[in-house]
Amino acid sequence: MRSEETKRSIIAAAIKLFGERGYESVTIREIAKEAGCSHTTIYIYFQDKEALLHALSMQPLQQFKTTLDSVAADMNLSPAEKLQRLNGLFISFCLENRSMYTIFFEVKSARVDDPEPDLEINRLRNEMFGIMAQLLQNYLDIPEGERLLGFSRIYFYMLRGIVGTYTLSEESVDSIINRLSATFDDAFDALLLGFKEQLTERGAAK
Repeated sequence: MRSEETKRSIIAAAIKLFGERGYESVTIREIAKEAGCSHTTIYIYFQDKEALLHALSMQPLQQFKTTLDSVAADMNLSPAEKLQRLNGLFISFCLENRSMYTIFFEVKSARVDDPEPDLEINRLRNEMFGIMAQLLQNYLDIPEGERLLGFSRIYFYMLRGIVGTYTLSEESVDSIINRLSATFDDAFDALLLGFKEQLTERGAAK
């Protein structure tokens, strides 16, 4: 029990410091001081700071991916409704974890088109990106390839841009969603309309 308490204290300290100052600027010694243990104690539980990143990120990201999988598999939702549901879930998840969302999605990140990234967290991140890309592909009815990858990246930029706008806001997640969900929907409708226009124009140009 004491061992588990120490491990939880280390993870809690890492979450606090990473959230306040970012992953790169925090040292193992600083995490140990915050956790009330020696830096050598941390190495009993975690090989390095990267292992700590996985310990605090994998569970919430896996739970979030499970939620996205459920949306993707819901036969009662249209392609447009699935994208709308994904948008709301992603924005809510990131704002609920606003001090950690860059840790969850950016630290030690790999390219989204890397088929076999080295880190487990990047495999999970890319799987979630793949769910979004699949939903977008179904909506636009286009084959896999560079065009879909480009559209998927742009779509993700929009999601991250919305989240980044409210990262430092003191407004509650529920208030942001209730106040702006219609605006978010309009933004994605405009983006999807732009994608369709590009597909039409490029198709006509062939």
